[in-house]
Amino acid sequence: MMRRNLTLSAFLIVLAGCAAMPPPPPVCPPCPGVEPAKPAAKPLQPAAWSDLPGWESDDHAAALALFRAECATLAKRPLWLATCESAQKLGAGEAAPAEVRAWFEQNFRPWALTNPDGGREGLVTGYYEPVVRGSRAPRPPYGVPVFGPPDDLIVVELADLYPELKHMRLRGRIEGRKLVPYYSRAEWSAEETRRAGRALLWLDDPVDFFFLQIQGSGQVELADGGRVRIGYADQNGHPYRSIGTWLIERGEIKANEASMQGIKAWAERNPQRLQELLNANPSLVFFRELEATGNGPPGALGVPLTPERSIAVDPRHVPLGSPVWLATTQPNSEPNSEKRLTRLMLAQDTGGAIRGPVRADFYWGSGPAAGALAGRMKQPGRMWVLLPHWHNP
Repeated sequence: MMRRNLTLSAFLIVLAGCAAMPPPPPVCPPCPGVEPAKPAAKPLQPAAWSDLPGWESDDHAAALALFRAECATLAKRPLWLATCESAQKLGAGEAAPAEVRAWFEQNFRPWALTNPDGGREGLVTGYYEPVVRGSRAPRPPYGVPVFGPPDDLIVVELADLYPELKHMRLRGRIEGRKLVPYYSRAEWSAEETRRAGRALLWLDDPVDFFFLQIQGSGQVELADGGRVRIGYADQNGHPYRSIGTWLIERGEIKANEASMQGIKAWAERNPQRLQELLNANPSLVFFRELEATGNGPPGALGVPLTPERSIAVDPRHVPLGSPVWLATTQPNSEPNSEKRLTRLMLAQDTGGAIRGPVRADFYWGSGPAAGALAGRMKQPGRMWVLLPHWHNP
């Protein structure tokens, strides 16, 4: 999935604002009768195992097996080295369920993820890996090109200049001697003809490709019978805008119709306005080709995602690789179902829309059935991140 981006125009505005900012006024005593603003709550609050609803009933061995698999990457980081060494000594397939649960309780400490206002409930959405149809060469009906990162896309790691801007990148292109914003989705459409010879693949449906970009990866069934996976490689630096919100604001659909299925239905009814709809989101994703192996595409941690055990999180608050206890509800035709979904997940991915401590994107797997669940999932939820017992964030 996508890393966090700061648009070039937004970055320049921030710099200009800082340069023009007057010195702060002198600190005065509080005004009578006026309460001072409360400081933001810390995103991680101490918790007890008894706080985690359904903790004792989960398949902890399944989560442990996945944690051990990602230790090939995590063990290189000081935070996880000792815990990964301990995990390798415990036979996940041989230990009794109570023994595996006890291992988690002995090696980790739960922390309740908390919003700045002190609330502990947030939004849980779903994502999946689409399976679309494509070809190696452009021919009917395959006319939608898939591109890798363009040669003229410039990427600046802002943390190299400003450490406080960790996880943020600036993207643009050179025009003369200036770095200017890269092409938006609408502007890029004019580039596709000129760059057609560099396309990786050609797909048959622009709407399917649009939603694949939102998911960040997908599988392509080729016309010759083969199958490949394409994964996120880069982005044009423009902010993501919801086309569902765009349709709602214009009275085209109702709020309860703004699912992936509802948007596709609108597009089928309004083919002449399809490009207008897609251009409402200026963000554009570029891909790389991968082998179609394993249960899922690689996430931000570089580890293949596991259906119904992997989530995308905001890495500013949840370290990648962390076990996370998720308490939410199952998606169905209603906005908020009553069927509980409590499970030990692994924070293995990130996303452009996943912002805030209590925010998660639930990976459902590949194909239409997973897409139906992901498209309907918009549930309230609570989260607890499990960190090594000796670590005090």
